[in-house]
Amino acid sequence: MASEDSKTSVLHTHTAAESSHPPQTYTYYHAGPLFTLAELHNNVLLSKAISRKSSGKFIPVLPQDLEQRDFSPHSIRDKDLRALVSCDLALFTYDGSELDAGTVVEYMMAKTADIPAVILRTDFRGAGDQGGKGDSWNLMSSCWPRTVGVTVNAMVEYKSGLAKSLENGSSANPGEYMIDDIAQKVVDGFEKVLSVPPRLPKDLRESVYQWLALMPGFKDGGDAENIATLSKVCEEKQSKRLL
Repeated sequence: MASEDSKTSVLHTHTAAESSHPPQTYTYYHAGPLFTLAELHNNVLLSKAISRKSSGKFIPVLPQDLEQRDFSPHSIRDKDLRALVSCDLALFTYDGSELDAGTVVEYMMAKTADIPAVILRTDFRGAGDQGGKGDSWNLMSSCWPRTVGVTVNAMVEYKSGLAKSLENGSSANPGEYMIDDIAQKVVDGFEKVLSVPPRLPKDLRESVYQWLALMPGFKDGGDAENIATLSKVCEEKQSKRLL
């Protein structure tokens, strides 16, 4: 029978080994409009705040950093879709009286790939066709599995940030408080959706990801290469228990 001292030594050894393991990190695709100064700037600020609030656990992939506008539309689309499917999670900005069409397409691609997702709406205007009984956007984009909605009133968040800035001196920026508060809500949404088990059955995962390699009609790479790439992505997601 092992002595208490040896048991304690083994316990300390296991504890030390566990603490030496680096924390799990997850990449996320930061989807949303990226056409104006305000949109581009907001994407950067929010992504940095999410990284900070999560202590680096959630690592952003911004399509605005990937796209080269001198590329063909087909190539731009392909680059974004490949990045999306390769990410562990995704964030979708659903602002506006009408949702950004490209963001909706990316959301449906994410759901086909069973990617855990957070939908963020900060627009306080009523929109959509759900008559106040559901989300403030088109009902066809609601009720999908492994999705957490984060809806905040941007004006209320700004007023709250303004009050905090007045309390802490004129050098404080109300926008920073607002961004930080919303980023924390997104981080909480990511944590929640990560706890939701995969919807895609195990015996279908490889086949679905092979279809995702063919379905978009990628401009380059060839079918065999694209299937191999997406099959590897599928394996990596399963190793992280995302699928």
